[in-house]
Amino acid sequence: MPSLMAVVLAAGKGTRMQSELPKVLCEVCEKPLLHYVLEALKNVGVEKSVVVVGYQADLVKDYLAGRDDVEFAMQSEQLGTGHAVMMCREQLSDFDGPLIIVAGDSPMLQVSSLQKLLDEFRATRPACILGSLVHEDPHGLGRIVRNAAGKFVGIVEEKDATDEQKAIDEVNMSTYLFDCQKMLSALDKLTDDNRQNEYYITDLPAILLAAGEDVRALPVLDPIESLSVNTVEQLAEVERAMSVRR
Repeated sequence: MPSLMAVVLAAGKGTRMQSELPKVLCEVCEKPLLHYVLEALKNVGVEKSVVVVGYQADLVKDYLAGRDDVEFAMQSEQLGTGHAVMMCREQLSDFDGPLIIVAGDSPMLQVSSLQKLLDEFRATRPACILGSLVHEDPHGLGRIVRNAAGKFVGIVEEKDATDEQKAIDEVNMSTYLFDCQKMLSALDKLTDDNRQNEYYITDLPAILLAAGEDVRALPVLDPIESLSVNTVEQLAEVERAMSVRR
């Protein structure tokens, strides 16, 4: 078995990208978004990545054909990020080690950030570490809520946040590091009891906390990792940022 695995969420269409391609195959600096994510994972020591495919799955599989460090899980219905991880049960069932979960449309994912999360995980062995970011404009992002002692207690989404919580500038950036077997146990308790009737990965840390597990948020992500790609305009912004860093 590999010593470090990853799940890459890559099933979405990207309806605002003005393209029929799966979003992860849209290109920045002449390479698909997914390329940069898989390279960052490989460079931090991930030996096997499970890529969750859905929309035009064959295109993603064809692009990755020949890579022996990639397996696929099929998400026929897009029922949330937690549901996507559920589709990986078979590949993860025997893996007892650290598992990184990231989005496949995050081309600015930094090896240095992943390494800091891994160093903390190996030093403290928690059930979960969320990679977080102190953001100068947290509007629209899930806030990291801590107690008076500074310990992580949950994620609150913008639409559910109180005025006090909206003032929090530490945000969740959908970069997770789990103890794989503890994550799978929490996955059994995940529900779709919400307005969208979807399963959300953001509920897993709270489930683990309720079970008495150690869950942490580590604000080590680089501000550039907050650049998301949901529109053509954002794709152009990422291309500019990537060109500057080269």
